[in-house]
Amino acid sequence: MKKLKISMVGMDTSHSRIYASMLNHESHPMHVPGGRLMCGYAGGSADFALSASRVGAISRELQESSGVELLASIAEVAEKSDAVLLTSVDGRVHREQFAILAPYGKPVFIDKPFAVTSADALAIVDLAASYGTPLFSSSMVRFGGPLNAALQDETEGAIVGADCSGPFELQPTQPGLFWYGIHTAEMLYAALGEGCISVRAISNEIQEWVVGLWKGGRIGTMRGNRTGGADFYAVLHRERGSTAVDALGGQYEAGHHHLLKQFLLMARGAPPPVSPQVTLELVRFIEAANESRETGQTVYL
Repeated sequence: MKKLKISMVGMDTSHSRIYASMLNHESHPMHVPGGRLMCGYAGGSADFALSASRVGAISRELQESSGVELLASIAEVAEKSDAVLLTSVDGRVHREQFAILAPYGKPVFIDKPFAVTSADALAIVDLAASYGTPLFSSSMVRFGGPLNAALQDETEGAIVGADCSGPFELQPTQPGLFWYGIHTAEMLYAALGEGCISVRAISNEIQEWVVGLWKGGRIGTMRGNRTGGADFYAVLHRERGSTAVDALGGQYEAGHHHLLKQFLLMARGAPPPVSPQVTLELVRFIEAANESRETGQTVYL
């Protein structure tokens, strides 16, 4: 099987290091075969400290340790690859960057946050559709082994609700819950799928709480820890019982490993593991939760 030539746009996140290592180093315990990260565009956002402070070091590391060629433009990256990892840490720039990639028609994974407004999210999905560009976006938490095992175990019937929790660190440039709340929202949507009707949120300096009402009476909640907790948990409520699960089971890199495997499958022609319509609703869900955090009112999607 031909090894795919992978490229990267945005080298300002720890995920850039992880993906380069898993793809390019066969000695990595979670090596993902079938593709190699060949080239990339460093990118970076000057007004976002977590981007500006890391892009130089990470891009040099990928060049020196993983043999990644640094290119001067996103267009060059698209031309020289079979598929693209759009990993820019700043969700505000994804629409502009994807607009350059989309006309090439090559499969693209967009790292979280997919976008920080529903308008940008819709524009990205519309661009992908107009050029026939395969696309998906997801938090790696969706692919955690224990979470997926619990989701697939249907011995107690269908899922009628879910309570998910995780860290809710905030960043001023990524509105409200888009920065880290998106991980917990991804778990919620992995459990319940599309169909949220309304959202209500409560926010203080210690915790965040979001409740969503889904079609058919299903209820999903997110509880965000703002005091330092780093793990992700879910309680899945089924027709005849409930199951609590540590979503990643302490194996953070396993989520990235399974996400990369799904990306390579899509790059070879498989359907996206997460549909664009689910991602669109997830972005609108977070946008509505942010509005409710400010107003205290129920917001309808």
